[in-house]
Amino acid sequence: MAKVPPSSPAAKNSLHDHRPGAGSTALESAIGDGGELHQNASDKGAQGASFLTDNFGHRIADNQNSLRAGERGPTLLEDFVLREKIFHFDHERIPERIVHARGSGAHGTFECTRAIPELTKADIFQETGKTCPVFVRFSTVAGGAGSVDTPRDVRGFAVKFYTEAGNWDLVGNNIPVFFIQDAIKFPDLVHSVKMEADRGYPQAASAHDTFWDFISLMPEAMHMIMWAMSDRTIPRSFRMIEGFGVHTFRFVNAKGEGRFVKFHWKPVLGIQSTTWDEAVKIAGADPDFHRRDLFEAIDAGDFPAWDLGVQVFDEAFAAKQPYDVLDATKLIPEEDIPVEIVGRMTLNRNVDNFFAETEQAAFLPSNIIPGVDFSNDPLLQGRLFSYLDTQKSRLGTTNFHQIPINAPKCPFHNFQRDGMMQTLVPTGRANYEPNSLAEAAREWRAARERCYGLHDLRSQRRAQRSGCEAARPRRTVRRSFQPGADVLPLADRK
Repeated sequence: MAKVPPSSPAAKNSLHDHRPGAGSTALESAIGDGGELHQNASDKGAQGASFLTDNFGHRIADNQNSLRAGERGPTLLEDFVLREKIFHFDHERIPERIVHARGSGAHGTFECTRAIPELTKADIFQETGKTCPVFVRFSTVAGGAGSVDTPRDVRGFAVKFYTEAGNWDLVGNNIPVFFIQDAIKFPDLVHSVKMEADRGYPQAASAHDTFWDFISLMPEAMHMIMWAMSDRTIPRSFRMIEGFGVHTFRFVNAKGEGRFVKFHWKPVLGIQSTTWDEAVKIAGADPDFHRRDLFEAIDAGDFPAWDLGVQVFDEAFAAKQPYDVLDATKLIPEEDIPVEIVGRMTLNRNVDNFFAETEQAAFLPSNIIPGVDFSNDPLLQGRLFSYLDTQKSRLGTTNFHQIPINAPKCPFHNFQRDGMMQTLVPTGRANYEPNSLAEAAREWRAARERCYGLHDLRSQRRAQRSGCEAARPRRTVRRSFQPGADVLPLADRK
């Protein structure tokens, strides 16, 4: 039986009891002078009952009225419940994503259906039937977080694999190519497709003057614009879109042999789109059409699934092509390199909280696992820098990896410390590497336990008087400067 790795410490940060209904309620209901319902904490509640509290655990007796100086007097500054409630409300929103701001997410599993150890040493592809959890976020690109679901737009298709070797983020779109070849052009592309600078509209619309102006001056975008103006950008459902890694990546096997690879997601339900008239009508009738469709399908047990396919080719094939295989505006024809199915992803659980999971999910193309590597695609290289940078801006801290939705499911160990909103509590004296203090401490603790079994100073002194050699204070030196070298007392040096 495969050994189950211990879960990541950061994955345990979720407040499981920080939700309504975590315990038995103990509330007394009353009707106020205006007919409003008051639910007040009861002093008669059972031991361990769930009460409404502030963020520091203080029970709240009245969540409807501020403290006042008399029945009609001014509100008091000492009302810390009011202050905390308004303070938190004022800071609930975080910056939305510059692109892909409107998204919908779900949890699921990925299963390897064909092992490919000859191609890659990636943990998830080593044996048929191996599984790992995933989180997927679908999105539009141009519109803001409050825009509609059905504009003519590219759809983001981002998958976070929680593997035993760490998180792997495959961050792509529902179109196999992109508008530009080099990441330095990305700010201009996005500025052109977003709302026009002087008037603040149109929202979530790709076919407008500034966008056409930019595209007309960028011949490399012609391939992508053909896809963007096709039915692929007005999909019927997130459950019926393809996904692509867009870039050319590399597979590396256990022998160190590398090959190029393109990733494809094939929807089990097949590809379906709307017509333009349907998309416009849906936008007016139900701006949340795709989000609702995904949520309700999973809620009803109709779990959407996608097959993961790969196109794998070597440098000899790449050298023979009349185009650059590292150019993100080009694709590899499937009649030249067929897509081989190696796995299936099934989404089977909706998020418990949209903000905590879908909104705070941070996808990084730089999150890869051994066996998957980058290519020299200049657009990919720019994304490796940009995505990490934007998460700090959006989530406010370098510790965004500790947010449960972003935390790996496998253990992680390093000496990165502190930072805003640090929620873990690293232990130990050394916060650097290489170090020998932890090893020395383990040796001497074990020896002292053998002598006396206690660690306090008084016990150590008694042990010293009784002749225990390990209890005597000694200087230690490094026998080697290599990480993990033993630490020996001076008396034992050779």
